[in-house]
Amino acid sequence: MTANLIYAVGTLLTWVGWALAFRAVYLLIQLATQSPGIDPRRVQKGLMVTGVAAAAALASGAAVPPSPAAPGAAATAGFKLPLVWFVMPFWIWLTVASAIMVVIRLVQAWMGLNDTERWGRAKAALAWAIAGIAGIVLYRMDPENKIQMLRGAIPFSTTTAVVIGLLAVGAMAAMALASRATKTRGLAKGVATQAALITGSIIFGLPFAFLVITSFKEDRDMSSPNGIVWIPRVQETVPYFDKKDPLYETTYNGQRIEGVILEAKPDGTVRVDISKPLAIRGTTFETKVDSLKEIPRDAPLVTAKLEGTPIKGMVIEQMEDGRKRVEALEPPTMKGKEAVFTAGEVEPIRHVGLRTQNYSEALSFLPPETKNGLVYLKNTLLIVIMSVLGTILSSSLVAYAFSRMKFPGRNALFALLLSTMMLPGAVTLLPQFLIFRQLGWIDTLYPLWVPAFFGSAFNIFLLRQFFMGIPMELEDASKIDGAGYLKTFWAIMLPQIKPALAVIAIWTFMGAWNNFMGPLIYINSPENMPLSYALQLFQGDRGGEPGLLMAFATLAMLPVLLLFFFAQRYFIEGVQLSGLGGR
Repeated sequence: MTANLIYAVGTLLTWVGWALAFRAVYLLIQLATQSPGIDPRRVQKGLMVTGVAAAAALASGAAVPPSPAAPGAAATAGFKLPLVWFVMPFWIWLTVASAIMVVIRLVQAWMGLNDTERWGRAKAALAWAIAGIAGIVLYRMDPENKIQMLRGAIPFSTTTAVVIGLLAVGAMAAMALASRATKTRGLAKGVATQAALITGSIIFGLPFAFLVITSFKEDRDMSSPNGIVWIPRVQETVPYFDKKDPLYETTYNGQRIEGVILEAKPDGTVRVDISKPLAIRGTTFETKVDSLKEIPRDAPLVTAKLEGTPIKGMVIEQMEDGRKRVEALEPPTMKGKEAVFTAGEVEPIRHVGLRTQNYSEALSFLPPETKNGLVYLKNTLLIVIMSVLGTILSSSLVAYAFSRMKFPGRNALFALLLSTMMLPGAVTLLPQFLIFRQLGWIDTLYPLWVPAFFGSAFNIFLLRQFFMGIPMELEDASKIDGAGYLKTFWAIMLPQIKPALAVIAIWTFMGAWNNFMGPLIYINSPENMPLSYALQLFQGDRGGEPGLLMAFATLAMLPVLLLFFFAQRYFIEGVQLSGLGGR
């Protein structure tokens, strides 16, 4: 037996030993808590057998020589869990899988209830055995195939190993206590179900949590050598009136701006360089000096050492070479003194908080004609509302006609309608574009919502099935009362399929809200863009600033989240109304 094979067997025994050891601990906890439904003698016997087997497996695994350390690697004290992996060609993996399946099928054949079942399992085992032999033959036919074994270990410090062990014991104790509560009307099952749901929600909610948290981070927290920063911190600032380069506030083209004076002219006018909003930063214009109002800047607070004394000061000037001019604020003996420091000589003063300025700055990057994104929101709402109304009205009318009205060729027309579902969107894309161009609808919102008023094959099919499940007695009663088809449709039939209408409305809402391909094809001007297209353009323009990008993305998806929380029951409601007082 080679050294590699000995190491592989020892590794397997070690893993099996630890698994049996944890099983023994669980049985011991069950015995100590007197969990209902267990046989104490049987548990004691299982505990003894499991404990002996765990001790033997761990002892055998510990006797295997450890994996050699990599050259130059420092030796670490503590516990090491061995690892092994075989790098084998496909044919050997086939042989291994076949051998496992042969054993499983033979056991199933031995435990079969009758001769027919035993013979079927035996034939399956024979088929797997043939596959395994074929794998060996094919492996030997290729002389370049080799089997390699990778050896390694997972190192644990003593503290880490103890903590993991305690957590495992605590988890097993919780399982035993939950099992003890099974006699209290399924409380343990409810606890386990809720725990699983909460765990799943946390796991699947992590990307959304990362999105929201990143939208409140400063740039320095976007990457960290310690991993993801989950608790954002913000720079502390104080207002500061800059005497050398004062900041002014005024209006330009009807909007509030901030800027600095580039040039003062003898006639009382000044040339102002705009710094905010960011969309028109760098634009210059002339205005009267009387229209300017001086406002303070936000001066970051830092700590440094001045003349050997620790100080707290504010950055009053950021130099082009990266140095900072700091004015001391504390202690009182150093207050007012100024000094120039390099970036490494100062430490920013920060506290746990949210940088809400990311949201305002993200909106300020949008073109002025979009009115801080309100134009995007208006276009999106128009598309969504018209798409939802058009889809519900057209699809329900057509579905009602196919389900309740009898006319020649009804089944053939319905089959033709369903066949349109097999047409890929790429096939109809160019004809639709040519039609809309002929109508003069390019760079308008009409191509994005007008097609909704012509029905959807899938929605018609879904609503038709709901309509067909409504008892005919309701329609007959409405006819006796003198109601026509449209009256019956509006007053009797539609209220009976509210769940289906709600689901279709939600699907349509989400599809229209997230529609990107349509605006990309038909929209050219910013004033006609919806949020999905604007978000893509914003990503291309400000992709290097994750905080602003995440803030804009959060604003874009907020209405969809609100819709989900208020209408989530319609996502899971799958029963249809019978119309006779039951569901």
